[in-house]
Amino acid sequence: MFLPPRHTEILEMAKEHGRVLVDDLAVHFNLTPQTIRKDLNDLCDQRLLTRIHGGALFPSGVQNLEYEARRLIAASEKEAIGRAAANLIPDNASLFVNIGTTTEAVGQALLDRKGLMIITNNINVANKLRIYPDIEVVIAGGVVRGSDGGIVGEAAVDFIRQFKVDFAVIGTSAIDSDGALLDFDFREVKVAQAIMANARHVILVSDSTKFERTAPVRIGHLSQVNTFITDRCESEAIRRICADADVRLIETSV
Repeated sequence: MFLPPRHTEILEMAKEHGRVLVDDLAVHFNLTPQTIRKDLNDLCDQRLLTRIHGGALFPSGVQNLEYEARRLIAASEKEAIGRAAANLIPDNASLFVNIGTTTEAVGQALLDRKGLMIITNNINVANKLRIYPDIEVVIAGGVVRGSDGGIVGEAAVDFIRQFKVDFAVIGTSAIDSDGALLDFDFREVKVAQAIMANARHVILVSDSTKFERTAPVRIGHLSQVNTFITDRCESEAIRRICADADVRLIETSV
């Protein structure tokens, strides 16, 4: 799946301003309002925007986005984040990879590694990596979430606790200005917490749109990770937290 250039620009404008209006977009692109309405309807059908009278909103509130739609948001940024995370993981390492479109980008960037042992509760990651003979894939048991192929619940938590690995690659749905890492599903959060507790080095991967969102369930705090990789961090509060907690901050767009 991909977005046409105009749709990508509309989405970026909505992300920056919180909303876009049909009349403003028609002037900006020198197109008819009817064409812009169709663009907005297409983006809303993909759950990338939320339609309102006269325009559309960027869904930065507590609502979660459909998994396939999330893949399209900041796709190039996620790819760069994935490469940066993979650069930290040597051959013959063991690691957790949890649920998320950005963690999947890390999995994609690890395909040329040798001797990896990857434990995951992400069916998409397992399915992608299982065909590579130099990578051993171990998948958690538990409840499979139909929306995204994530494996969650107490069985998955108990499974994760059997391991002590070199690295954990985790994602988050939102990052609060106080450094709280947030998500939507308490069952997924419990798995993420177990993953963080059983890794020697925790790598948080998250694109900058997560600074603009919120979610109701707390995973933990930014100070609990060792490395934070994002495309850009414009929050001085987040920078201070990283500096004070000795968290390595890597910005791929800088």
